[in-house]
Amino acid sequence: MVEHALDRGYEVVAVCREQSVGKLARFGDRIRIIPGATNDPDVIGRAVSGCEGVLTVLVPWGVNGYSSGTAQAVLDHAHPGARLIFSCGWHITKDGLDVYSRSSKLFLAIFGRLARLFRFVDIDDQVEACRRVFASQTQWTVVRGSDLEEGDSQGLPLWSRHVGDPVLASNLTRRVDFALFMVEALSDARLIHLAPAIVGCQSPSALRFNRASRQ
Repeated sequence: MVEHALDRGYEVVAVCREQSVGKLARFGDRIRIIPGATNDPDVIGRAVSGCEGVLTVLVPWGVNGYSSGTAQAVLDHAHPGARLIFSCGWHITKDGLDVYSRSSKLFLAIFGRLARLFRFVDIDDQVEACRRVFASQTQWTVVRGSDLEEGDSQGLPLWSRHVGDPVLASNLTRRVDFALFMVEALSDARLIHLAPAIVGCQSPSALRFNRASRQ
């Protein structure tokens, strides 16, 4: 996301865990780094001051409300009218109209229980985080990502309002393109108050969709 934002000429302020600040060293003085946790209101308050857009990854680490705390800090401290772009997985639903396979629902149920049991992640907290975002009056977009793979960019992903749309069937997006969609969403007013589910533009289901749309 940092690279995509810099490519578009944005000034970038990054919040990063203190132990991971070194990973951003390659950007040098092209960005400003504020060490700290994203669920710390003071850290977020300093980071988003004066920002016209905020990109937020809702990571459900631990069982202490990390995702919901992060979302709330951004909602509370972002400048009124700022574009707020959040990211999560396909399992989040805004209106209950998403259609999930039996296997995906079973996996999420089992993984969610085990992860919380071992205090690794809390999927329910990510759901709560998005509930707060959906209920807010801010200029939000929640980008729901498919499974991710590494590799060079294939271009801007395709999206749909609901999981279950055939265009999303491949359930695969390049990680770099997930970030690309996040940054592009900052300037796409069509996505305000939507939760687009995305898929790689070169995935088989996306290519089938493109062929069908040209016929």
